[in-house]
Amino acid sequence: MSMREGSLALFIALAGTPALSAPEGPRLGQPLEPAAISALDITVFPDGTGLPPGQGTAVEGKAVYEARCAACHGPNGRGGSAEELAGGRNPLTSAEPDKTIGTYWPYASTVFDFIRRSMPLDAPRSLSDDETYALTAYLLHANGIIGEHDPINASTLPKIRMPNAAGFVWAYPERQPR
Repeated sequence: MSMREGSLALFIALAGTPALSAPEGPRLGQPLEPAAISALDITVFPDGTGLPPGQGTAVEGKAVYEARCAACHGPNGRGGSAEELAGGRNPLTSAEPDKTIGTYWPYASTVFDFIRRSMPLDAPRSLSDDETYALTAYLLHANGIIGEHDPINASTLPKIRMPNAAGFVWAYPERQPR
């Protein structure tokens, strides 16, 4: 039998054999219960979907900022070892653009979402929802976007028009929040 005929015979023999099932995995972990999944699902979308109950003002947020953020982001969000959050004046189209909350971020709800899931750096998700609303209000106020006594909550936050809201081009314009 030639090599070609032998290969063909082997192929025919294997083609008629039932496929072997894949080996079982290492059985690590366990399925999450719906309540555990809900606790991890904290995404806030640009239209405000996902914002939790709670509220805060810039006045309340100043104390949170000074206690939890100023060490890295500097006084009033104007520079430290971490990114500058406020005080930017140069738009993204300038030779030396500023990427502060007021000059870069297109949605106020995204500020809340980022703080809630990522800050402070040494203890993410340690701020209460009220502290996160207050801190968001403080940073929006530090960028001249809202007043220091304006309440920020699930209803008011998505209505805030950010200075750079038109600064991004949407890949899917039909999905752009209004």
